[in-house]
Amino acid sequence: MQVLQEPVDAALDVLAGRPLVALTGAGLSTDSGIPDYRGPGSPRRTPMTYQEFVSGPAAQRRYWARSHVGWARMARAEPNDGHRALVELERAGLLRGVITQNVDGLHSAAGQRTVVDLHGRIDTVICLGCRRTGARAALQERLAALNPGFLEAVGAAIEAAPDGDAELETTAGFRVAPCPGCGGVLKPDVVFFGENVPKPRVERAFALVDEVAAADGALLVAGSSLAVMSGLRFVRHAARIGMPVVIVNRGETRGDQLATLKLDAGCSETLQALAAHLR
Repeated sequence: MQVLQEPVDAALDVLAGRPLVALTGAGLSTDSGIPDYRGPGSPRRTPMTYQEFVSGPAAQRRYWARSHVGWARMARAEPNDGHRALVELERAGLLRGVITQNVDGLHSAAGQRTVVDLHGRIDTVICLGCRRTGARAALQERLAALNPGFLEAVGAAIEAAPDGDAELETTAGFRVAPCPGCGGVLKPDVVFFGENVPKPRVERAFALVDEVAAADGALLVAGSSLAVMSGLRFVRHAARIGMPVVIVNRGETRGDQLATLKLDAGCSETLQALAAHLR
């Protein structure tokens, strides 16, 4: 593996003339104002696990109170130059699709056509009882009606997390909205820590990697530390079948030793430069 501080030229030697599939993580969305989990300087975060969420009303109240605050900020996020560069590559016929670990929906908002939302989407909620799904924005309105003045009371300085969560000192008294259909428990339609990514979604992602590999393509990783297996497995698979892997990320990743090339660089500027040269 070659590790470079300066991007593009060496990456072009690996990627030029090949179809691509991209695997993206939270580092791609930092320029949209959404903090990442493990980037340099990121504070330690402890997102709620699935087991904790389903443990009862107290955990659900804590989650939805924090999410009510975090969503108010996350919903304003817009795609950045990194997202737009990937769209350019897709429109030029060079990028076959994106597998993203992010739940912010910014790839689709930027205009990406082929996206596997590996961990789901934070803009959708699902009932754990009847499995009905709905828009997170509609739930936000219901939560605001049930908890008038709550956002104003906690203040504007609270920082949102990558999954739309926010750190609050207390969530006492917050009222949670039930499913409008059956009265059951609502959960964001995302994969929590402790949950498995749905098998059909994993299979679709592997099929995309294999399709590109069969065309002598490469895997481009952008903004992921690959700390969790849900993303790392695609890098391991690519390396196992001899598919070139280029990683763009600030700081070390668990996939560095498997990469053909590692660029220790920011996503937005690097992807923009790659898109300009590859097109």
